[in-house]
Amino acid sequence: MDQEIHLCPRGDEEPSIFRGQVLLRLQDAVYGRMSRIRQRVTQSFVIVSVLFLVFWIATFLYWSFYFSYMPRTAFSIPVYYYFRTGCESPTSFLCSYPVANISLMIKNQHVLTFGQIYQISLHLEMPDSPANQELGMFMIKSTCFSVDGVSGSSSSHTGSLLVSGSSSRFTMLRYRSDLLKYLEMLLLLPAFLGGVAEQKQVLEVELFSSYMNSPYDPATFVFIEIVSNKVQIYSSQLHIHAVFTGIRYFLFHFPLLSAVVGVFSNFIFLSLLLGLSYVRLLLTSAPEHLRTDGPLLNRESNMNSNHQEDGSDAASGTDELLGLSQIVPTNLNQENAHLLFNNNTEVTQQTEC
Repeated sequence: MDQEIHLCPRGDEEPSIFRGQVLLRLQDAVYGRMSRIRQRVTQSFVIVSVLFLVFWIATFLYWSFYFSYMPRTAFSIPVYYYFRTGCESPTSFLCSYPVANISLMIKNQHVLTFGQIYQISLHLEMPDSPANQELGMFMIKSTCFSVDGVSGSSSSHTGSLLVSGSSSRFTMLRYRSDLLKYLEMLLLLPAFLGGVAEQKQVLEVELFSSYMNSPYDPATFVFIEIVSNKVQIYSSQLHIHAVFTGIRYFLFHFPLLSAVVGVFSNFIFLSLLLGLSYVRLLLTSAPEHLRTDGPLLNRESNMNSNHQEDGSDAASGTDELLGLSQIVPTNLNQENAHLLFNNNTEVTQQTEC
């Protein structure tokens, strides 16, 4: 009988299998490289976006704190004086000294910040006239009043009930000799004739050196009185300057350094808070990964055991076939034994393939 030998086609298939494996490895390498580059670019974009957002939030928080914490630095209010004219004596037309009421409210809001120290001064623009020169020293009284008319603050106590909440300051024009006046008139004669310059003096009188507005009894207006009915005034301005101490002093006198320190501090705090939140998120999601990875490991171990069992079953089947070839009855003829041997050989070659 003809024996059919089944050989495994290893020599023809090995080059094609090798080329396919090389192409697959090259494709996997390129795909892995591109995926890593894409992941790096995405991560970099996300990190830069988050840092930019945190920086702008830190800047917004600093400027919000700055504008809410820092009061108005300085402002001026025009002062308009008036006289009482209802005189009992017919010989005197002016019955009182020049007085003025200055409101400390703008749009129903207090101009002065509670707890902040202010320096309040009065600027007087007076002509350099013989009447003012002969006037000499004159006194300026000022009183801060609250809504119900009770005095809110004072810088001096003179014993009187009305003056207990007031400050009194003396001032006068600066002395200049006649020779100095003539020289000034000769030098500035074209300016005087053209109306560019005037013969006047500006006096600055400090009414309150350290005035603090009380939050329980805030002042709403200031009453100013010039104790002289012969004084001549062009115009007058009430100047209020804030005197900063502590953190406000640092914020006002060093704005750039304070801005850098404030924004950097907010940035560090927000970054730390964001990092802790991200770490907490990772810690909370880690057990879920462990739970999902456990069945995968079990499935892989089961697959490995199944492969091992299949291999052992194939080996046992080959052994059984070989055993059958050995346990042949003596009464079989040689042709049957030869056919059985050929079948066993084919089965063994198929198993090796």
